[in-house]
Amino acid sequence: MKRRDFLRATGGSGGAVALGSGVAAGQEGTGTTTGTEGGGGGGGGGPTEEVVVGPGGDLTFEPADLTVATGTTVRWVWDSNNHNVYPESIPEGAEWDGEGEPGTTFNAGHEYSHTFTTTGTYEYVCTPHESAGMVGSIEVVEELPAGGAGGGEKELHEIGAPIHPHWVGAATILMMFVSIVFTFYVLKYGESPNTGNTGGGE
Repeated sequence: MKRRDFLRATGGSGGAVALGSGVAAGQEGTGTTTGTEGGGGGGGGGPTEEVVVGPGGDLTFEPADLTVATGTTVRWVWDSNNHNVYPESIPEGAEWDGEGEPGTTFNAGHEYSHTFTTTGTYEYVCTPHESAGMVGSIEVVEELPAGGAGGGEKELHEIGAPIHPHWVGAATILMMFVSIVFTFYVLKYGESPNTGNTGGGE
């Protein structure tokens, strides 16, 4: 194989790799990460979580089930009318009165907060709409697992970088591998039939 052919093959594959790497770097530089974070702490500066009461007029709490660490303040925000937050079951030794007796309700714009310091499960309802399934629960634990409340296996877009650069990076690695295989093949099998003819030529 001629030296010029070898340089052309390796130079072309190297340019492809460099191009792929440049695209990946550009994607990572312009990507943004979105997410939600707990607001400023209530009740002594701890974390804060929010529950929407009657979102969009639906007879639900959003989220209906929430897991928090001790010292977390939960803030209920009313998004529609005629709802309350009435405890049905709380852990032994805990104190929580909720917001509104069975006959008392509040309208959109109302807010209520409580800081949970006793571990256990707190179950509550909206008394006028309990039969419609407007119920909620809060699980209070000593410490949340890594990743925070509800932290399970995360999607690619949740691990701190957009999805796109991951695919670009994978493509770059694939191009590097293909270029190495191609160069090896050309070096080993790409010589012409007359390259090794050292004498007695026609």
